[in-house]
Amino acid sequence: MTRKIGVAESDQEILDCYPVMAELREHIKRDEFVATVRRLAEIADYKLAYLADRGIKAVAGFRISEWLAAGKYLEIDDLVATGGERSKGYGGELFDWLVKYAEHNNCDRVRLVSRVTRLDAHRFFYLKKQMTLEAYYFSLPLK
Repeated sequence: MTRKIGVAESDQEILDCYPVMAELREHIKRDEFVATVRRLAEIADYKLAYLADRGIKAVAGFRISEWLAAGKYLEIDDLVATGGERSKGYGGELFDWLVKYAEHNNCDRVRLVSRVTRLDAHRFFYLKKQMTLEAYYFSLPLK
């Protein structure tokens, strides 16, 4: 089987993405994953892209939106390659696919939010992919 990249559409495809996504989003329970993805799809046009190569190796949650400051954009909410398969190019290949998807959908840019503590990911991946640090993202927990 060759590498395949696609958007998870069926409940089974979404569920197949869970083990990889759970490595990044540990708080999400398996039995709630499909319903959560479906709800996010309904309210925010969230989608799951995946790269399969004898099983799913990388997953990205993303959405297309628009803002006054800079126009239409594709936002990557989640991007993860499975732990035992990192440094094999799966995450980079999926990222490149998302960039093409954004271009095909007439987006002006690709955005990605990443925790400030993920310095290695910033240095070894996002900056190598020509991404620039444009803003600080602030949060106020309410609970």
